[in-house]
Amino acid sequence: MNIMRNRPPALRPKRIRRTSLHRKNLQIATLEGIPSTIFQVLLQGQFLTGFLLYLGATSSQIGFVLALTTLVNVGQIGVAFLIQKLPSRKWAMVTFIGLHRILWASTGLVPFLFPKEQWVIAFIGLYTAAFIANTAGGVLWNSVISDLVPPRVRGRYFGIRNTFLNALGSLVMYGGGVVLDRYPGGDGFLILYIVVWIFSACNVLVFFFYPDVHFEKSEERKFLPMFKKPLHDTLFMKSTLFLSGWLLLQNLTVPLYSYVMLQLLDINYETLSLLNVSQTIFMMASFYVWGNLNAKYSNKRLLFYTLPIIAASSLLWGLISVLPLLLVLFAAHIVFGVGVGGFNQLAFNFIIGDTPKKERPMYMAMYAALTGLASFFGPLIGGQIYERIEHWPQWVQVYGMQLLVGTLMILLAFLLGRRILKDQ
Repeated sequence: MNIMRNRPPALRPKRIRRTSLHRKNLQIATLEGIPSTIFQVLLQGQFLTGFLLYLGATSSQIGFVLALTTLVNVGQIGVAFLIQKLPSRKWAMVTFIGLHRILWASTGLVPFLFPKEQWVIAFIGLYTAAFIANTAGGVLWNSVISDLVPPRVRGRYFGIRNTFLNALGSLVMYGGGVVLDRYPGGDGFLILYIVVWIFSACNVLVFFFYPDVHFEKSEERKFLPMFKKPLHDTLFMKSTLFLSGWLLLQNLTVPLYSYVMLQLLDINYETLSLLNVSQTIFMMASFYVWGNLNAKYSNKRLLFYTLPIIAASSLLWGLISVLPLLLVLFAAHIVFGVGVGGFNQLAFNFIIGDTPKKERPMYMAMYAALTGLASFFGPLIGGQIYERIEHWPQWVQVYGMQLLVGTLMILLAFLLGRRILKDQ
């Protein structure tokens, strides 16, 4: 306290203004997450699967749609180079994120604008256009937020922000499930889309208040040298390729859980919402634990510890053969929430904290492209497999796939993950 008092008066206001500005920027970033969470929760996961089933989509078409969002991430490599040419990241971010919100929300108009036989194709067209725009918006947002949040508070800030927004998402998810059960079919989805249209507009509006933070550009001016920077980083590439392989396996089944529960197990939307809410609650609780561990151990080491937990959540599905269905499903969702909460938080910290600041957009793009390709082929292959085994015994469709994938994940984690995700 005495040190602060003895500092020259001219220095105090400057520090106070800087601290106040940082706090204001973080508040804006948190506020922006509220409409974004409501908007996205009601358009993805169980609601996306349910809407596609309502439109008449097959399991392979559902797998394609679930995978599509990650395929377009390959385009982030080009965007990471192009943003170096921008005088301002803010307005490009507002433009592309606004396009994404408008186009994705417009999928709700498909039943009103197209004949029934064209519903699925029209949905896929709008959905694809939305996520092409999101490719640019995602790179810009990640670049801005990594500069907006000071490194010394990054772990604590994202932990609090993620916990708060996931709690909100749980409430929205449950409410959406109740609406679809009370108003089945088109009426329920119309109510959800009205809420979506309102909050997508609010979300775009809040982005106007984002600051235009200073951008430290790459020292490279040509695409090829910039592209090669992460490729020449051996430790980064080994980790990224391993995590891509892991996500390929994980996404063979996880994105299709809602399909299995809605179509094969005949579980209603309210119960499905409760399952997902339980997953989210334990994911939120795990943020605090993983965050504290991250203060002692490296991102990569902790990433390895999340892998057996995620694999165990898949293997738990096998207990459906001997234990009550809902008990097993709740256990599997809870364990998955703990594992994937840590995985997502630590992977994000890995790409924004363990990479050079000036080259970070290209590192982020490379990670997104490689993991995106893996995450694209996962649900696509998974959807095709479910279509091929449609006439096999029901146990194979309900939990046989999960047992096989869980076993492969355990083998991958301990045979390769232990060597790759270790402290150097």
